[in-house]
Amino acid sequence: MRNDLSVAFAGVSGAGSILRSSEPASLSPVASQAASLLEEAADLLVVHMDFAAVVDRCEKGCESLLGELASEDSRSCEELKCSLCIVGIQALSEMNRWREVLPWVLQYYQAPAYLPPKVLELCILLHSKVKEPHVMLDVASDWLHASANQHLLTYSLLVQLHLFHILLPLGHFAEAQEMVEGCKTLSKEQRLEARRVIKEKRQQWLQQTKEHPDSEEQAETAWKAPLGSVSKKVLTILAQLGRVLGSLAGQLGSIPYKTALLAAFMLFLIVVKLDPASPTSLPFVYRLTQLFHQARLAVFSPQHRPAV
Repeated sequence: MRNDLSVAFAGVSGAGSILRSSEPASLSPVASQAASLLEEAADLLVVHMDFAAVVDRCEKGCESLLGELASEDSRSCEELKCSLCIVGIQALSEMNRWREVLPWVLQYYQAPAYLPPKVLELCILLHSKVKEPHVMLDVASDWLHASANQHLLTYSLLVQLHLFHILLPLGHFAEAQEMVEGCKTLSKEQRLEARRVIKEKRQQWLQQTKEHPDSEEQAETAWKAPLGSVSKKVLTILAQLGRVLGSLAGQLGSIPYKTALLAAFMLFLIVVKLDPASPTSLPFVYRLTQLFHQARLAVFSPQHRPAV
C-alpha cells in the first residue's frame, strides 16, 4: 500500500531539527548512534526505497534508546524515538504491513497514553485510510482520557481526529456528542462544526440503515453466497432422495428404524460430500431431518412410533 510520504518526511525533518538544535557533542554516544540510524533510515526510505532495511534501522535505534530515556538528554532521546517510529510506520505501510504498525509502536512505549501525538495522529490516519478505524478506538480513547495529555497543544487536533476518523465512521454518535460537549480545548467554531458533522453523519447512517436489509437477511445472504451452483445441485439431490424415501415408505416398516435412519444419513453425506459440522451444511441437514420426520409419520402409527 502506497501512502503519502509527506507524513514521514515531517518526522524526518523533525529529527533533523533536533540534530541541528543540539550539538553532536552534547548528545550521549547512544543518542548519537540513534541519530545516525535515523538519518540512514530516512535515506533508505526516500532514496533507495528499501523498506525492510528502514524498519531494521528504526528498530535498532528505538531499542538503543530505551535505556537512555532517564538521562539528561531524555527529551532529545524521546524526540529521536518518535521520529524513528514515524519513519518505521511509513516503511511498514509501504510494505502493506499496516496491521503490524500498532503492535510495533506499542512495544517501545509503556501504554497507549504515552504515545507521542505525532505517532498517534499517524496511526489514526493510517487505520482510517485502510477502513479499520475500530483498531484505534480504545488506543485513542485511552490517550485522550490521560490527564497528562490534555494540556498538550495538539490535544484538540487529536480530539477532532478521534471524532471524524474513528467515532463517526463506527456510528458512535452519542459518544462523539459527549466528547464535543465535554472537551474544553475545542473552540466555539470547532464545536459548531463538530455538531454539524455529527448531525449530518447520523442522518446518513439512518438513511443507509433504512435502505439496506436487516441483519437477518444479510446473514442469510452471507451463507448462501459462497454456495453458488453447489446449493442448487444439493437441493436437487435432496429432492430426489425425498422421492426415493417416499417410494420406499411402504417397505421401511420391516427395517429397524434407527438402522434405516443412520444408513440414509450416511448415504446423504457420501453423495453430497458435506461436513455436518460445517455451517454451510446446516440448511441441508435440516432439510434431510424434515424428510426423515415425514417418513416416520408415514410409516408408523402414533401408538407404535419410535422416539428419535
